[in-house]
Amino acid sequence: MIDSPVSALPFESQINLILEWATSKVSKFVCVANTHMLVEAYWHPEFATVLKNADLVTPDGMPLVWMLRLLGARTQNRVAGIDILLSLCKLAPLKDVSIFFLGSESPILEKMRERLTRDFPDLKIAGMEPLPFRPLTRAEDEALIERIHHSGAGIVLVALGCPKQEYWMQHHQDKIRAVTIGLGGAFPVYAGEQKRAPHWLRFGGGEWLYRLLQEPLRLSRRYGQTIPVFTLLALKQILLCYLSKSQG
Repeated sequence: MIDSPVSALPFESQINLILEWATSKVSKFVCVANTHMLVEAYWHPEFATVLKNADLVTPDGMPLVWMLRLLGARTQNRVAGIDILLSLCKLAPLKDVSIFFLGSESPILEKMRERLTRDFPDLKIAGMEPLPFRPLTRAEDEALIERIHHSGAGIVLVALGCPKQEYWMQHHQDKIRAVTIGLGGAFPVYAGEQKRAPHWLRFGGGEWLYRLLQEPLRLSRRYGQTIPVFTLLALKQILLCYLSKSQG
């Protein structure tokens, strides 16, 4: 989609695949894509390479879901970050898979721990660790990798924000024997720091407006730049696809 890969698999299939990898302790990384991420990849070739190297690129936003359906994946549903988090926390104990929560801030992680203990009492939390805003030194990074390995985690949920978390996951591909998943926006929502849009608004494609009303200063420029670009590029791709089918 607009020159980046997006995995056309139903939500349940993607979750099952992640758990299969986690059980086998293989090194994989998953990007949770919305329109902003795809436009960033369109603008920045080095970031586009990250998405092309990812093992899964899930369609988070409804515009991506609608586009996939128009391009032929008729039964595609949404694979959103917060839903991935909830589903993995529910199903991971059944596979004896533990989860490491990496990034965000200590107060958010503590609120998440309290809620996770209530909502998913059987979940094995392998660790919770914030990261500094500065890049880690080589020694710090090696120590972090060792702590993750020692924890026995099969899944590492990474919350550093886009595109920092995606670059981090690619850099640690084959260094961490677990499935890393970029879920930056899901941590504060689950911790109760931010509210999630109502169900009808999410599946009507209006979640971006709900988030904009909560964080106008941070998101107004982003949405103003990326939404029109994605819309034009998506319409162009869909039109070319249908013209190609009609001609042959």
